[in-house]
Amino acid sequence: MQHYRHFYINGEWVAPLNPREAEVINPATELAFATIALGGADDVDAAVRAAQAALPSYSRTSVAERIALFERIIAVFLKREGELRDAATQEMGAPRGLSVITDAALDAFKQAITTLGHYRFEEQKDGYLLRREPIGVCGLITAWNWPVQILSNKVSSALAAGCTVVAKPSEYTPLTALKLAEILHEAGVPKGVFNLVMGDGPTVGHAISSHPGIDMVSITGSTRAGVQVAQDAAPTVKRVCQELGGKSANIVLPDADLQAAARWNIGRGFTNSGQSCHAPTRILVHKDQVDTFVELLVAEARKVVVGDPAAATTTMGPVVNRTQFERVQGYIQKGMDEGAHLACGGPGRPAHLERGYFIRPTVFRDVTSGMSIAREEIFGPVLSVMAYETEDEAVRIANDSAYGLGAYLFTKDPAKAYSVGTRLQAGRVFLNGTPGSTAAPMGGYKQSGNGREMGQFGLEEYLEAKAMFGYADHRPSNP
Repeated sequence: MQHYRHFYINGEWVAPLNPREAEVINPATELAFATIALGGADDVDAAVRAAQAALPSYSRTSVAERIALFERIIAVFLKREGELRDAATQEMGAPRGLSVITDAALDAFKQAITTLGHYRFEEQKDGYLLRREPIGVCGLITAWNWPVQILSNKVSSALAAGCTVVAKPSEYTPLTALKLAEILHEAGVPKGVFNLVMGDGPTVGHAISSHPGIDMVSITGSTRAGVQVAQDAAPTVKRVCQELGGKSANIVLPDADLQAAARWNIGRGFTNSGQSCHAPTRILVHKDQVDTFVELLVAEARKVVVGDPAAATTTMGPVVNRTQFERVQGYIQKGMDEGAHLACGGPGRPAHLERGYFIRPTVFRDVTSGMSIAREEIFGPVLSVMAYETEDEAVRIANDSAYGLGAYLFTKDPAKAYSVGTRLQAGRVFLNGTPGSTAAPMGGYKQSGNGREMGQFGLEEYLEAKAMFGYADHRPSNP
């Protein structure tokens, strides 16, 4: 049993002021393998004071100094990447071969260097000097599904902007965050610039969101959690950036390569056991092609290897915990009860697995927009095939959602690709499985949140814009 009884505050590993502990469960075995300390409002306050003390000095560092810091972070990250992957396998059941778990996090720090290399913190505009300054102390609240990537996205943008940080990882996946704190410490992040307090949302998350010394909160989590953070933050009128839930649609137009679309949708939809807010969980197929497409989906789904995440052959591990397991099982049953038909998968674990929070890769067909599995975020390996008759109807079905995070489209016709893509209410649209980019903004419409992460757009979430008049003779410089 591993024990993690300290937080990272002001460049040191410190004990909680009012010690409490929680077990960390390996979802593949259902057994506890570690304990962590849980913090409280006093620990958050100590972290905020450390971040406030570090802000005046760090906010004045030059772009060159920040780039050098990121270069050191990348070097240490590469040296310890295996530790991060091992931690992710233990705490969330991520297959050891799922390299994106750490690759995407590393890309965030690389992108910060690129963004800083061309970003102008000062510019002469028409009659005024525009200056962009760090917003201050930032509270970062992160989710359990991509624990290293999400925290790295936020930390890299905040530090690139010249801000200081108080971070709270999910209590379900704390070990990767602790490893990242060790990496930042080894890389020489100045005291107080990055602080980490573990704990649950109602206690530590609330303390961060409501703290008057926190100037901004960035949260990745459920829409429910995002609403709670916004409510907690409202009395102090701080900025809140939210990357929340999704129910993304993949529109397969009649001229698409159906085999390629099916192969991609299974790969993307079942990655990380379907625990991704961008997952293409609603698949919109022309009514005359549904039978063919479902056959292709099922054939691809049967290639998914569910099992021990430490095994080299495994392509899908368990979901993160018992609560999530029961939630997904409930949605599978609800889909059946509401009239959708199973094409593959269904309730229960795969037949060869007796323990662990493993889900059968599941595909429903004959799903309609009013069904729960079509409207609500499941966060598991469950896909819904929905039929449409016209292109306009496909767009209408895709947009008939409370969410608007990602959208996907398969077609060989560039004109249709543009016509449909521009009508989809989503922060990111992907054509024919084209991969995304850390330089591009990530965020959503509607209840998928507000604000953007990654690249220049992510950097600017952590900056304040100041207009200065009478400074026409000033030559713009960068910090």
